[in-house]
Amino acid sequence: MQALDSIRILDFTQMMLGPFATQLLADLGADVIKVEKPGGEWERGLALQGGYVQGQSAAFLAMNRNKRSIALDLKDPDAVASLLALAATCDVVVENFRPGVMERLGLGYEDFKRVKPDIIYCSGSGWGRDTVFANENRPGQDLLIQAMSGIAASTGRADDPPTPAGTAIIDHATALTLANGIMAAIIARSVHGIGQRVDVDLYSTAIAMQCQEISSFVNQREDYTRSASGVAQPWLSAPYGVFRASDGWLAIAMAPVSEVAALLGAEARDDLDPWLDRDEIKAALEQRTALRSVEDLLSTLLGAGIWAARARTTREAVDELRGSGSDLLVTVDGPEGEQIELIGCTIRMSETPWQQRLAPPRPGEHTDEILAEIAGAR
Repeated sequence: MQALDSIRILDFTQMMLGPFATQLLADLGADVIKVEKPGGEWERGLALQGGYVQGQSAAFLAMNRNKRSIALDLKDPDAVASLLALAATCDVVVENFRPGVMERLGLGYEDFKRVKPDIIYCSGSGWGRDTVFANENRPGQDLLIQAMSGIAASTGRADDPPTPAGTAIIDHATALTLANGIMAAIIARSVHGIGQRVDVDLYSTAIAMQCQEISSFVNQREDYTRSASGVAQPWLSAPYGVFRASDGWLAIAMAPVSEVAALLGAEARDDLDPWLDRDEIKAALEQRTALRSVEDLLSTLLGAGIWAARARTTREAVDELRGSGSDLLVTVDGPEGEQIELIGCTIRMSETPWQQRLAPPRPGEHTDEILAEIAGAR
């Protein structure tokens, strides 16, 4: 038994925003039918680190387990008719094309409502449906949204160019928002008996992710600058940031400067303002941290209740997961039969746990099976 056993989702999404959201729902038991063009969706061919895993993109494999794939030409009227017939057996339709594309294909919200009045129709886009940037038909992609939203300009040192995060944080956060919206719409239908349209977009999510910073920006001061010495965020006071140790790097979060200075044996500087003089404070503290090992510093700081952690590489984090036997790493069969490792579902449920049921599908792997189901449902 799984939480979403009775839910069927028709999934037109590609890249990360949609597929990561629908994989989460599939992990929790939903029957997710991935609609692809013949030959497969675009991201199957996206090279990461210049190559592929068993002939497929590592990105595609990471976000498409527990799904069935149907491959159809969406410009073929017979294919559109089949998809509308399939939708009559579904609870949710999800897409992340640019606004207007699905309507032009005859697969818009109103088209699906005609075959299933209580359908939940969910759209994810870069800029929303009717906004200035959407009307300019701009491409919406994680890096572009980080750049336009101010996130990249808030990251890095004062003299650095705008610096994007090391992963697709906007796609990821918007995918979680999309999954949350779908869940809410499913509950609303069960309570109120209604279907509805759900919309999320990357830009709105990027702005919302900065809710605390923007609250400060609009209500306190509008002339912020990034730290010259690399304090992690331009909005927070020292000692917040990453510090050099003799054998690596150490992150220190929110803490009283006086307490950290005393623990490190640094000079107390009551004349310095923790925000205005954060670079000078960081430099003074780092003179002390650079003389000690990370483990020594952690023992001192954590022992005194100061929030601190080693700054590790992704490789170090993954090696620890392997070494501890964490269920956050799962092993599945890859496209060519050899096993591959993927990150598992992060939601743990005591009575309806997630399950690894299906490996990431080959393009159109389940087309005949699904079309036969449509015929049987008629």
